[in-house]
Amino acid sequence: MKVHHLNFGTMREIDPEHDGLLPAQALNHCLLVETDSDGLVLVETGFGTVDVERPAEALGQTFLDRTAAVLDPDETAVRQLARLGFATEDVRHIVLTHLDLDHSGGLPDFPEAKVHLHDAEYRAAMAATSAHPEHTLRYRPAHWAHRPHWVTYETRRGLSWFGFDALELEGLPSDILLVPLPGHTEGHCAVAVKDGEKWLLHAGDAFYYHGQIDPAQRWEIPLWDALEEIATIHRPLNMGQQARLRELLREHGDEVEVFSAHDPWAFQRYL
Repeated sequence: MKVHHLNFGTMREIDPEHDGLLPAQALNHCLLVETDSDGLVLVETGFGTVDVERPAEALGQTFLDRTAAVLDPDETAVRQLARLGFATEDVRHIVLTHLDLDHSGGLPDFPEAKVHLHDAEYRAAMAATSAHPEHTLRYRPAHWAHRPHWVTYETRRGLSWFGFDALELEGLPSDILLVPLPGHTEGHCAVAVKDGEKWLLHAGDAFYYHGQIDPAQRWEIPLWDALEEIATIHRPLNMGQQARLRELLREHGDEVEVFSAHDPWAFQRYL
């Protein structure tokens, strides 16, 4: 397999106020995985064409004001894949950490792809958007108005990945796994991808910046800590997940790399 690290959407600049780190713009860190036999796999989709063309409808003014999303059409997945020589139909699978609007915006650009996610996340998003779609800040029905081919999974004991429950995905190799990490949302997951001799763990929004899971000494970005507290539905559970990720890096840092969805400093390591 070959793994590409791509940014599908730049947002507001963050000043970390931390030694050695310069201010940088938050982003949507996504993965494009070229598999040997199952086509292309996207991990997350960031902002898509619908967000660029109809931002107020697709994302809502509250989100736009809060994040200062750039919404550059050249940053969408469909444009970046074209530059790499791929067609939209080459993407056969999309794996989502959760359905927040900044993670699901590219779904309409790949209408034929199977969309893999946790069942609890699917049910929470559908319930929220069917009840009061105009009032939903995190889930936006414009992202699934095309009726995606959903493939959902429930947490179950069995397969273990470095001590975490893991779920194998229909039609995909065991080198790509869904790792349930609820807390930020009901069905939030991480996505584990085998890249050569190492595993990559895309932890979605289980944390916002790498200081939160630094195995040596935790450090803070107050602005992002405040935003995380607002956006997380079960903060004690999410804090527990961060502690588990710190332990994972402490014990298996030579085998696993962990990054989140919006951390620009972690993303720079892969460019």
